[in-house]
Amino acid sequence: MTHRVSLLRVAAAFCVAGAAWSAAPAHAGVFDDNEARRAVLDLRSKTDNLASQLSAAQRTILDQSGRLDQLNQQVATLRGENEDLTNRLTTLERQQKEYYQDLDTRLKKFEPQQATIDGVEGTVQPGETDALSAAQQQFRNGNFKAAAASFRAFIAKYPQSPYQPTAQYWYGNAQYALRDYRGSTATWQGIVSKFPQHPRAADALVAIGTNQLEQGQKAAAKKTFEQVVSQYAGSNAAQTAQGKLETIK
Repeated sequence: MTHRVSLLRVAAAFCVAGAAWSAAPAHAGVFDDNEARRAVLDLRSKTDNLASQLSAAQRTILDQSGRLDQLNQQVATLRGENEDLTNRLTTLERQQKEYYQDLDTRLKKFEPQQATIDGVEGTVQPGETDALSAAQQQFRNGNFKAAAASFRAFIAKYPQSPYQPTAQYWYGNAQYALRDYRGSTATWQGIVSKFPQHPRAADALVAIGTNQLEQGQKAAAKKTFEQVVSQYAGSNAAQTAQGKLETIK
């Protein structure tokens, strides 16, 4: 706004100067030569001064326009830097979140965890589940000797594990598959004695009775099956035992 006023003033001054210049010849007779010369010089001085002011005003406008362009460029640069920093911050936050999630997952492998085994909830130590699963897989693959060794190692390594009844039950199965009938019976009997309320206890009794029946010990087998029917009435093991009893003559 200030520059526009200055330009208007300069233009007005030029108009006045032009009017004075054009009027000079009409009054030439009034002034002598010296006065006319001074008037011309004075007019030229004013004109030069006005021209200088106009030039200065133009330079000021150009200078401020250049500064405005520089400021706009600086603003654009700052916006770009801000966007870059925002993207970096977002990336760092994502990486930090992923890092802590990965760390939490790794730490959980070394922490006791709650697990449900054969319908019974318990706390298992790191490595227990994998060790038992590996032994069971060996049994499923028909590698009974290796499975028996793995179950035996598990039983010794994790004496307080809630997997103990399950591991002992499958250890007895591996012994049975290796024709170690006496050893398998002893293993299953240990489950019945130590963990009578565990779901595998009824299965162990059925296995003992089946072992006895196959060895020709019908009386002992009958007694064992009757114990299952009486002690674990309503269970799948009791139904199996009842079916076995019906085959004994």
